Amino acid sequence: MPMKKRKILIVDDELDIIETLQFALEQEGYTCCTALDGAEGLNKARTENPDLIFLDIKLPKMNGYKVARLLKLDEKYRHIPIIILTAKTHDADRIKAIETGADEYVTKPFDLGHLLELVRRYLMVEVEGK
Repeated sequence: MPMKKRKILIVDDELDIIETLQFALEQEGYTCCTALDGAEGLNKARTENPDLIFLDIKLPKMNGYKVARLLKLDEKYRHIPIIILTAKTHDADRIKAIETGADEYVTKPFDLGHLLELVRRYLMVEVEGK
């Protein structure tokens, strides 16, 4: 029985980031959905039911902290790993992201190989945990 393709939501207001990530993830066999602002990202997380979320912090309409917090407070979505992908490099931002429910915090510019390894690690843990 073939495995279901894993779905990853990318929430970022920079199209070049979305396109780079989407291309790399699709090459690895993942399905992607995208959102350009926080409100759309929250909506897509709830309707698309992704297996993992890449989330920027500085977003139009709703920031990434709020999106992460709302998802982690909801029983239906709290299991979804959230990887913050941001230009914010201060420790205070990292701490705030983890406190609001992010599982990882990666700063831009990012190493694509590292991001793909995080995806594999989080999705493997989720599969084994079922």
